[in-house]
Amino acid sequence: MNTTGRWTTAVVGTALLLGCVSQPAVSHSADTERVLVFSKTAGFRHDSIPEGVAAVKQLGESGGFTVDATEDASAFTTRNLRRYDAVAFLSTTGDVLNADQQRAFEGYIRHGGGYVGIHAAADTEYDWAFYGGLAGAYFQSHPAIQPATVVVEDRAHPSTSELSPTWNRTDEWYNYRSNPRERVHVLAALDESSYTGGTMNGDHPIAWCQDYQGGRAFYTGLGHTKESYADPAFRGHLLGGIRYATGHTQADCRPENGYRPLYDGTAESLADWKQAGPGSFTRSDDGTLTSSGGMGMLWYPGQDLGSYSLKLDWKMASASGDDNSGVFVGFPPSDDPWSAVDNGYEIQIDATDVPEKTTGSVYGFRSADLNKRDRALNPPGEWNTYEIRVQGERLRVWLNGVKINDFTNTDPARSLRDGHVGIQNHGAADQVSFRDIRIKELPVKGD
Repeated sequence: MNTTGRWTTAVVGTALLLGCVSQPAVSHSADTERVLVFSKTAGFRHDSIPEGVAAVKQLGESGGFTVDATEDASAFTTRNLRRYDAVAFLSTTGDVLNADQQRAFEGYIRHGGGYVGIHAAADTEYDWAFYGGLAGAYFQSHPAIQPATVVVEDRAHPSTSELSPTWNRTDEWYNYRSNPRERVHVLAALDESSYTGGTMNGDHPIAWCQDYQGGRAFYTGLGHTKESYADPAFRGHLLGGIRYATGHTQADCRPENGYRPLYDGTAESLADWKQAGPGSFTRSDDGTLTSSGGMGMLWYPGQDLGSYSLKLDWKMASASGDDNSGVFVGFPPSDDPWSAVDNGYEIQIDATDVPEKTTGSVYGFRSADLNKRDRALNPPGEWNTYEIRVQGERLRVWLNGVKINDFTNTDPARSLRDGHVGIQNHGAADQVSFRDIRIKELPVKGD
């Protein structure tokens, strides 16, 4: 098993057990993961830069990775950049790299490198189109420093998974020259009604991620103030962004638009679901549903679904990865959970079973691509995202943005053209959690 790109934390042993590995830009042994923090400025200079550098170094010390910090642009050579799993632009401003240095960094990203942009990284290199695409959007203006409400849109990404659905904090809130939502995966946005000076017409992304020309990119508009870098919530946000950028943790960073919630974490939306069979799901204060007992199923009776993309976030509790659950699709309405087993299909969650009954499989019918699955899968205790796409009789599965299964139904008794969706509570020893179940209707045919 390839263990490059994993950090020397307690989860490494579990990751090895489950085959949860990643593909970084460069090959390092697990104890030499490196992040370069670059904070050169050619315009406004933030007085929080020293606190930012110190914070990233402290995160590296506790997280098991090495941090180098520089303001010397000569570090941007092809040979030197190969040493790093991610490069963080910490409140850089203006033109900070020459043409040769830009070409070296472009090559680094295209060969799988990671980018972390912090705050004024969006106020950098306005004449370099590649960088503008990588950062996602350029700075336009900002009002005075003030409190505002951050709305967390993605509860699975490592930068936001530990945050509450809304996050109240004080910072300098950037307006951007364009809205990046169609190009990037928005992680969090500002509620413009919670402060004064927002200019993005009520749709104001403030943190996002994306796969960009072969590399991974994370940007957060937070981090103007010195106090930010002592704030545990912001430090966790930043650490999660770094972990994504280095490839340590996988995430679905494809743009996501047009979905509506089937379960949004509230008691009101949970009331739209029905429990079939024994056991139950418990809703926590942050909206997470966790299975207990069984074998039963929580299913959505609101409508028959024909052609759609279903997305949901899930994680296993057991360190061994031996928890068992799944997502059912294409079954007729019934209060008997075995009806879903016999008349629909289950996308499995159980990393220790045989190939056709393990995570990502169409249970009992088709194994996932296990090599792709293993690279995409986060270990127990970390969130994963499924996309289950049904179009006609074709069923495809993405795990953290990677397509791992493609199955076509030929059994008329299991037709996918009409049916319901549900999540399984498998048994007393199995604890699997779910968040943010959402859906988008699709045309019957399409890629």
